[in-house]
Amino acid sequence: MNFVKSEAEVEDELDKVFFMLKNMSTLKTLPRIMNSEVFQRFFQLASYAKLTKEERTMYDISLKRKWDAEAVRMYQQEQVEGLEKQLEEAIKEAKKASLVAKAEGLAEGKAEGEHNKAIETALKLTKMGLLVEQIAEATGLSIKEIEKLK
Repeated sequence: MNFVKSEAEVEDELDKVFFMLKNMSTLKTLPRIMNSEVFQRFFQLASYAKLTKEERTMYDISLKRKWDAEAVRMYQQEQVEGLEKQLEEAIKEAKKASLVAKAEGLAEGKAEGEHNKAIETALKLTKMGLLVEQIAEATGLSIKEIEKLK
């Protein structure tokens, strides 16, 4: 090859390609003037091609392990994200259930309070001498409940 420019004399992309082709066998690292994605990929491929069969096999195994580890990491990340979603939904459901239980408890407490107030009123009316039927009508209690109070 008649290309004789040094690294400092390389001017355009074509010069970079010729420089790379001429000096590929002696390059240990990629020259900084060729710091583009295309030349980096070319240098990687050329470096791979220089490897012995054993070195290529070891490199391929290493790459496979790297890819496998990345796949496992991605799977685990997906699992964690799925579990986080489930946890969020469970917390929302628990909050809803708690609010429902609270509302039911308040309703039960209110009903019990009203019932106790009716019993208290029935006792007063009984002391006043009203008839059981009249007390039942005034308080909403059953006649049996009023008779138990006596």
